[in-house]
Amino acid sequence: MEYYFSKTLDASFDDAVQLITESLKKEGFGIISEIDIQSKIKEKLGVDFKKYLILGACSPSHAYRALQAEDKIGTMLPCNVIVIDQGSGKTEVSAVNPVASMMAIQNIGLESIALEITEKLKRVIESL
Repeated sequence: MEYYFSKTLDASFDDAVQLITESLKKEGFGIISEIDIQSKIKEKLGVDFKKYLILGACSPSHAYRALQAEDKIGTMLPCNVIVIDQGSGKTEVSAVNPVASMMAIQNIGLESIALEITEKLKRVIESL
């Protein structure tokens, strides 16, 4: 089982960020964190790196249900979505596969939540 879903777009990095943000919103996700890997690597290591953004996507109602079923699930929240500049006008967008990550947790109360979020994230990636 793959641990992520991915699609490469014929779009600029900035356009891809806008597209994924809008697609996530349509599926009920908000972005609660953004990590600019390119700037962090430059800041901390002094090394140039391609544009690479990690978006922390959260569906509040699903997160709440998951936290009720398993209070340590916060270690695996939010759902990460990455945007990577692959050069030549190509940008890759990938999202975590929640079912794959939940395999490490033995709590059947999380299974339906993980399946719901997985389907939502698949639709997000496929819609791009």
